[in-house]
Amino acid sequence: MRTTICRPGVTLGSYPQKADHVESKLERLAATLGGFVRDNIRRPAQLQQSFITLVEKEAEGLDSYSDSGLREAIMDLRTRLHRMGINRLDAARGFALVREVAHRTLQQRHFDVQLQGGWLLLNGAIAEMETGEGKTLTATLPASIAALAGEPVHVVTVNDYLVERDASCMAPIYDFLGLTVGSVTESMSVEERRAAYAKDIVYCTNKQLVFDYLRDRLSMGEATGRLRLQLDRLKEPAPLAQPLLLRGLCFAILDEADSVLVDEARTPLVLSKRTDGTTAFAPEVFHQAIDTARELEERRDFVLDRVHREAELTDVGKARIQQLTVDLGSDWVSGPKREELIRQALCALNYFQRDSHYMVKEGRVQIINENTGRTMPDRSWPQNLHQLMEAKEQCEITDPPVTLARISYQRFFRRYLRLAGMSGTAQEVAGELWTLYGLSVAKVPTNRRSCRRHLRGAVYRTLDDKWQAITDRVCELNAEQRPVLIGTRTLEASEALADRLTIAGIPHQVLNARQDGHEAEIVALAGEPGRVTVATNMAGRGTDIKLTEASLEAGGLHVIVTELHDARRVDRQLVGRCARQGDPGTVEFVLSIEDTIGKTCPPWFLNNVFGPAIAKERPLRNPLARWLLGYLQTRMERRHYKVRRQLAHVDERLNDLLAFSGKPE
Repeated sequence: MRTTICRPGVTLGSYPQKADHVESKLERLAATLGGFVRDNIRRPAQLQQSFITLVEKEAEGLDSYSDSGLREAIMDLRTRLHRMGINRLDAARGFALVREVAHRTLQQRHFDVQLQGGWLLLNGAIAEMETGEGKTLTATLPASIAALAGEPVHVVTVNDYLVERDASCMAPIYDFLGLTVGSVTESMSVEERRAAYAKDIVYCTNKQLVFDYLRDRLSMGEATGRLRLQLDRLKEPAPLAQPLLLRGLCFAILDEADSVLVDEARTPLVLSKRTDGTTAFAPEVFHQAIDTARELEERRDFVLDRVHREAELTDVGKARIQQLTVDLGSDWVSGPKREELIRQALCALNYFQRDSHYMVKEGRVQIINENTGRTMPDRSWPQNLHQLMEAKEQCEITDPPVTLARISYQRFFRRYLRLAGMSGTAQEVAGELWTLYGLSVAKVPTNRRSCRRHLRGAVYRTLDDKWQAITDRVCELNAEQRPVLIGTRTLEASEALADRLTIAGIPHQVLNARQDGHEAEIVALAGEPGRVTVATNMAGRGTDIKLTEASLEAGGLHVIVTELHDARRVDRQLVGRCARQGDPGTVEFVLSIEDTIGKTCPPWFLNNVFGPAIAKERPLRNPLARWLLGYLQTRMERRHYKVRRQLAHVDERLNDLLAFSGKPE
C-alpha cells in the first residue's frame, strides 16, 4: 500500500488535500459495485488473520530488546517508511513495535482484535468495534505508522474531554516512538492551535478541525480556487495575511465515525462573526411575528410538513397575515418578506420544543444536539429562526451573525488524502458511507464472547403507563443492588422520569444537557451497586462504565431503553454500554405508542388499532405495537438518508459552479 507523504512546512501551493469532484451517475454505479467487491472479496477474514500472524512473527524477540535497542529499531523503521512508503511488511513490523512500546509504557498490550482494527484503519476503512473494545488504544497503531512515515495525522473525536483524555493517556506511546502529540480544544488561542497542528499527531474534535480549516481557507483567500491554485504554482507564493493553522488534510482517523459522517452530515459548519448591531429587522419585529403566528389556525391558514419541519401558507392564511400586520410598520409591507417571517415563526412554534430541541440557560436559547443530548452554545439556527426562538421564549434578541465561510462535513472529510474511522454502529449505514466517502465497513470481532442478554420488552399505550412501568422496574432492580442505566431521548423526558424516581424514593443521578459538565464522573460511577443513572442519548460519550465486583455478582449493568431514536445505531450505542469485555449485563426496551416516533404515524391508524377497546391492556399484548414502532424507525432512517443524499448533490453542484471564482466555502 502506497501513501502520500506530507512534509512539514505549508506553502500556498502545497496544502495537501483532495480536489472536489462531482460524480456522474455512472461513477456512482461503479463505486457501488466497487464497494461490493471490496467488502466481499478484498477483505476476507483470512487476509486480516494472516496480517496478525505476520505481526506475531515480527514481534519475536522484541521483548528482549533494551529500551535503547527498541528505539534504534524504531528509527530504522522510520527511515524505511520515509524512503519507501508504507507496505504490508513494514506495517506489521510497526504494529509489533507499537504494541511492545504500549506494553512497556502503559502496561497495555494490544489484543489481536485491536491489531485487526488498526490494519483496517491503515487501509482506509471503517472498523466496527463494539463499545468497550479499546478503540482509543487501537487508533495508536495506524496513527503511529502514518506519523512515522511523515504524514500529519488528525485523530478526531467528539468532545474536548475525550480529546484531552486520549491525547494525555496515549502520549507515553508516542513519546517513546519519537513522535510529538498535540491536542486542540475550544478554549485554545490561535497561536496554541497552530503549535498543536505542527505536531506529528493531533487529537481534536470534528467541529474545531473544520472551523480551523475554514480559517485557513479565508487566509488563502481567492487562491483556494482550483484553477487559481494551479496558476499560483507557476510563480512564487504570495505572502499570506497570517500563517496557516493546519498542514493540509493528509490522514484522519475518526472516532464515532458514523456520528460525524452521517448524523452530523446535514448540518453545515458556518464560520461567522457578530454584527455591529445593524440587522435587517428590529427586535420588536420578531415578537410581532410570533404573536401573529399564534393567531393563525392550522389547516385553514397553514399546513405543516412534520417530516421536513416546514410550514406552507394557504391563500387564506396569506390574506389573514396581511390583515393582521397592516398596522405593524414598514417591515411588513413586502409580501414575500412578510410570509417568510411568518413561516419561520410557525416552525418555531410547532416544531421546536423547549427541553427537547433546545434549552434556555442564563437567558439564552441554546440548541441541543438531538444525537448526543449535549448543548451547542456556539450554534444558531439560520434565516432569523434563532431570533424568532428567542422571541418565543421572551429572551433578549441577539444579532444574527454574518457568515464568513461554510462547509458541510460531507465535503470536508472527502478532501482528506486518506480517511478512516471507528464506530460501534456502522453496519446500518455501510452503503451510505461507501457511496459518499468511499469507506467500506468491516466488523471486528469482540475480544471476549459477549454475555449480554436481551430481556423481553414491553410497549404501553400511553406515556404515563410507560413511565410508571419503568419506575416499578427500577424499584425491583434497585432492591437487587443492580446498577441501572436508563436512556431517554430528550432532556424533558429525563427530568420527567427523574421526578417519578424522586417520588418513589429511589436515589439517582441525571445526565443531560444541564449536567453535561459532570458527564465523566456521573458515567464513571454508573456501575456501582444500586446506582441508577438517567441519561439522554449516550452515543459518542466515550467514558467507560466500570462495574465493581459486587455489581458483577448482582448481574451486571441493566440498560433500559425508553424510546426508539430515529436511527437504530443510536439505540445500539446505548445497548452497548452493558456487558462489555465479557461482563454480564441485560437490556430491556420499554416503549409507548405515544413516543416521538409514534407521532409520525397517522392518528386515525393509531386510534383504530390501539383505541379505547384495548385501553386496559398494560402492556399492550398486540405484537403489532412493537412491529409498528420498528417500522416507523426504519422509515425515518430512509427519510433522513434521502435528505442527506439530496444535500450532498446540492452541495456538489453549488461547489462546482463556484469552483473558478475560488470564493470561501
